[in-house]
Amino acid sequence: MLKARNCISREVPPYRTPCESFPIELHLDMNENTSGCSPRVLAKLQEIRSNTIALYPDRERAEKLVAEFLGRQASQLLLTNGADEAIDVLCRAFLEPGDEVILITPAFPMYEIFALAAGAKIVKIPAGDEFSFPLSAVLDAVNPRTRLIVITNPNNPTGAVVAEADIMQVLKLAADAAVLVDEAYYEFYGATMMNAVGIMPNLFVARTFSKAYGLAGMRLGILAGATQHISLIRRIISPFNINVFAVECLPEALHDQEFVQKYVAQVRGTREWFRSEVESLGFKCWPSQANFVLVKFGERKDVILKRMRDWGIALRDRQDCPGCVRISIGTQKEMEVVLQALKQTRILGSQRQREEQPAP
Repeated sequence: MLKARNCISREVPPYRTPCESFPIELHLDMNENTSGCSPRVLAKLQEIRSNTIALYPDRERAEKLVAEFLGRQASQLLLTNGADEAIDVLCRAFLEPGDEVILITPAFPMYEIFALAAGAKIVKIPAGDEFSFPLSAVLDAVNPRTRLIVITNPNNPTGAVVAEADIMQVLKLAADAAVLVDEAYYEFYGATMMNAVGIMPNLFVARTFSKAYGLAGMRLGILAGATQHISLIRRIISPFNINVFAVECLPEALHDQEFVQKYVAQVRGTREWFRSEVESLGFKCWPSQANFVLVKFGERKDVILKRMRDWGIALRDRQDCPGCVRISIGTQKEMEVVLQALKQTRILGSQRQREEQPAP
């Protein structure tokens, strides 16, 4: 009888994207760009010829372009099928069965899934008060079996950030481990470890074009690291792992920084407005440096999620943060609709509470 590896069948939990059965008018559950991609990207798509699609994509050409944009050497950079593939190949390249991976929780579930698939052991370090980075606990957890440490900056789903000085302490103490700094939401924060790539030999930085660039459907990510490590990772990755549409549209996406900056500015402004409005309703909403906020609805979470479904709005239930929901930031008008739904739910909830109170 054919059986899968034990680490797959027993250890790896399934990751399910939100597949809602109700009609969705507004997707605020996957941290996507609700405004879409650059018009220049759309124009380029219309120009792509049939014989271009018939050929394998030229990843190396695209990597040179991205390396120049980031101020890195092309040998320090690998384009991947979304940032997910970057995480996967890093785990496959450096983890042996029994190695330890340090994760700060709550976290993106795919870190754990890819690490477990490689046979590694997960060491979870809960974030501190207000989701602050638990530097001391991370440093204390490092031992000779530690082979990978993942730091998401800004964090998903909290939006909290990590100081460069703290990351440097981890890099120096865990010199024999790979340290992945996932910067999927870099554009909304602005601070990066990219300039330390190659200087700190155990540092890897992941980026994505899915968020600020609005290219989630094209599946394009970046893994940057020291040349000697990236060259090894190239041995286990498909030579044609990214699609031709991503390669052809990438120059237009990179060159239209005006589009990216305008979108980021809108998200930042709307995010702070929305957070203030949510807190005025009596809900906890943590500060965020990403394109989403984490809101604590507590015992009313299920009622609010149902109310949002009635409005055709999809939010992300974060069961790893009890009572919490992650809400992607859309346009100002879109978030005004969400706020209106929240207010109505709050009013209805208050009415029900008064009706259920016993008569004096």
